[in-house]
Order: sequence, then structure tokens, then C-alpha cells
Amino acid sequence: MSCKTVLGQLPYRLPCVPLVQRGFARSSLAWGVGLQNKHRTCRPARKFACQPRPFSTSNCLGEDKYDTKAKELSKRSLDEQEQEVSARSHQVKRPWLREGADKPPVAEEGKEPEPVTKGKLLTTPTRLLKLILPLPIAVEKDRDNNSHDYGRSISSNDTIQPLALLIHPQQPLSYVERLIQAEIPPVVEDGKEKIPNIYFRAEDTDQSGNKPTTRSESKRNNRDGAGDSTSVERTHVASYSGLGHEGPKREGSDKNWVRWSSSTEIGDFIRDAARGREFAIEIEGYNLEMRVTVPSFYDRTYYMHAQLRKMSREINKLAQIKRECDLLAHRGAHRLAKGGFALLTGWWGIVYYVSFHTEMGWDLVEPVTYLAGLGTIMGGYLWFMYISKDLSYKAAMNVTVSRRQDALYEARGFDIQRWEQLVQEANALRREIKAIAVEYDVDWDETRDVGEQVKEVLDEEKTKRGDRSPSSEKKKDEELTKQERKEKGHEEND
Repeated sequence: MSCKTVLGQLPYRLPCVPLVQRGFARSSLAWGVGLQNKHRTCRPARKFACQPRPFSTSNCLGEDKYDTKAKELSKRSLDEQEQEVSARSHQVKRPWLREGADKPPVAEEGKEPEPVTKGKLLTTPTRLLKLILPLPIAVEKDRDNNSHDYGRSISSNDTIQPLALLIHPQQPLSYVERLIQAEIPPVVEDGKEKIPNIYFRAEDTDQSGNKPTTRSESKRNNRDGAGDSTSVERTHVASYSGLGHEGPKREGSDKNWVRWSSSTEIGDFIRDAARGREFAIEIEGYNLEMRVTVPSFYDRTYYMHAQLRKMSREINKLAQIKRECDLLAHRGAHRLAKGGFALLTGWWGIVYYVSFHTEMGWDLVEPVTYLAGLGTIMGGYLWFMYISKDLSYKAAMNVTVSRRQDALYEARGFDIQRWEQLVQEANALRREIKAIAVEYDVDWDETRDVGEQVKEVLDEEKTKRGDRSPSSEKKKDEELTKQERKEKGHEEND
């Protein structure tokens, strides 16, 4: 029986698809068999009997082959990802394993970079120091001995890009030592890998009498007969010049080098190294010494001077507005004081006129003046008790002036909080620059940066904030308060 005859006997019509075609899906066959089983109870089985037909399985075998290829590709990609993750983990632990570590990060075409022979110590706006080291060590690939990772094949390279490090003056030299050690591979000593030590050397003064640190210089001096008898008289006072790389150039034979402990702060080391033009950083195991120029006083305080000059210009503008407002406020306070005197004079004139030029006479004026004067005294006493301030003319003037100043500041757009912030920051910069000038033994003329008027304003604000010694009256008040407390304590004990 054909497929068309079988499907024609079903209760509803279905599309007839030839089952003998190759590549017919197994789902279609199962669907057709399900339909036959469904209607087998309604009609005799003999009418739906179909002869089984052979089907080809070539498509199924093709699908298995494709699945195998997909699994192989997936496994291969997973292996590559695992290798990449492993390589990255090694690169994080050891920077010299990075791909392209032997090449500069930026290669200019047609132009060879100039070799960096000396390092620099630069200042930054964030108070950090930028140390640029001419690290003449290149990490090359060793494919013969190690095909997977990168071997530690070291070679000297004068054109390699210098290494930049950001350091803080309060950090120890050991911090710089760790940063340099993280950028170079270990050395091999007695068949074992060892992290190389880093030594920091600075030029010593002529008065200290320290000998050269290298053996060659010591042997040469001994051979020439340079001993203690021919040496000049030494003192125990260290000299400071503060010139840094701007100082006079000295030959290598005239330099005395001293090694500094790694626990020394970077700021102290730089301060001492500023007596010479440079300091040296030596790497153990590579026979390598890097010279770094020392910043001078003006290099060290370059950004501080720029920031102070910028603040001084803004302070000068605000100071003019503040000066005008203060002048108007003091004039208003003086006018108020003059008005009070005029009021008292008028009261005196009224009392005089009523007492001697009217019929009421002294009998009426006396109790009125007595009660008015006593009431004024009582009101003033209560007012000073309420404000809890000194009972003086200066205190009363300050109250009236401060209120008038606040009103004028608000009217002129003067921000008192911004003013106080600028004054505090400018005074802090002045103190810091003065401290560095003392360290470098340099006379700093601050009027060249801030100006004479701004300097006077900053000194005046510094005095108002109590940075100087207190006045004698304040000292007396404090001493009286202490004595009263002691007397009260003795009375309570008794």
C-alpha cells in the first residue's frame, strides 16, 4: 500500500511526503508511526500494514564525524586559553617574561633614540618624586634552551627605554630597592638564583675624611703614598650647598663616595646628596652602576613656587575687596560710636535745660536721672553677661565691626571660607619652602613670588590666628584663672 493510500484513509488530510528519500529525519518517521498507532484501534490492522523500507545511515555517520571535529577544535581552543592564562600568571610574577620585553614600548621609524647615560630625579605637582633610571639591561628570548617560556638571557643595551618610578620623600630607600628588584631578573650564584642587592651611594664632603669605596681607588692611593700624614685636617661638620646638578663639576678622583643604609628616608638621602651633582645606584651581580642627577633647591620647589604665585594673585584680588569692606565697616563702627556720644550729649542738654530753665526743677529731674542711669547700667550689665565677652571698648567695637563686615562681604560677593582656605594653604606652602631652603642652605626671597603686599596680608592673617606668642594681657588672665582654680581646690580639700 502506498503512502498516499494510507494517509488518505485518516480522518483528516495530511501532506504526503515520500518516505523513500535519503536523509529523511528520524523524527518524521516516528511521527508517521505514531499516527499509524493512533488510528489502529479504529480500523482493521490489515488495512494499515506497510512493508518496511530500508533507510540509509550515511547522514548520521556524517553528524558523528562533525561532532568529533568540533570537540577537537573546542579542546584545542581550551588548551590555548589555558596556556595564555599560565603565561600571564608567569608574566605577573616575573616582568622579564613578558613578550617583547627586549623592545622599547615606542619604536620611532627612521630615527634612533639617543642613549640615556644618566638618570634624573624630577619633581611633580603631587609632591611625589619621579625617578628615571637608565637601566641598561635587556631581556632577550632564549628559544634554544626554552621553547615555551622566555629565558633570562641578559645583555647590555644602551638604547633601552629608561625606567620611571614614583616615590615619596618619606618612604625609605628599601622601597626603591624593591621596585628595582622587581624589574630585573635574579642572578645565579653557586648554581642558585638570588635576588640582587641594590646599593645607594652619595658624594661625601671633603671634611669627613672618608676613603673611596672602590678597591681600585684605594690601591692607587696606597701606591701613590697618599696617607693620613699628607691629608688635610678633617673636621666633624658636614657642609651643605643645595646646588645639586647646578653645582661645580668634580673629577672622579676628587669624589668620596659613602654608602647609605636602605632604611634611610628618601628625602634625607636626597638632602645629603644635594651637596654633589649626582648619586649612584649599584646593582649587585651585574657590575652595573647608574648615576642619577640630584635636583637643586629651585628644581625641588618648582611646582611649589608656581602654586604659591597662583595663590598670591587670587589672594591679592580678594585682599583688595576685603580691605575696602573692612575700611567701610570700621568707618561705620566709628560713626556708631560718635552717634552714641551725641546721644549722651543730648541727654545732658535735656537734663540741664529741664533742671535750670523750667518750673519742674531739680526735684523732678533728680529721681528721673537717677533711675535712668541705674537702668542703663543694669541693662549693660545684663547684655555683657548674655554675650559672655570682655567688658571693654575693643570688644564692643569688634561686635559692631564684625556684623558690618559680614553684611558687606555678602553684598560684595566676598567668600570668607575661600579666603581662609587660600591663606592657610599659602602659609603652609611658605613654611614648606622655607624648610626646604633651610635644608639646602639657600636664602629664599619670598617677595619675588608673592609680592610685598601679599606677604604683609599673610603675616597679618597669621598673627590674627594666634601663630605668634600671646599678648601679656592674655597671659595675665590665664595666670589669674589658674590661681583661682588652685584656691578653689584648696578650699574644697579643707
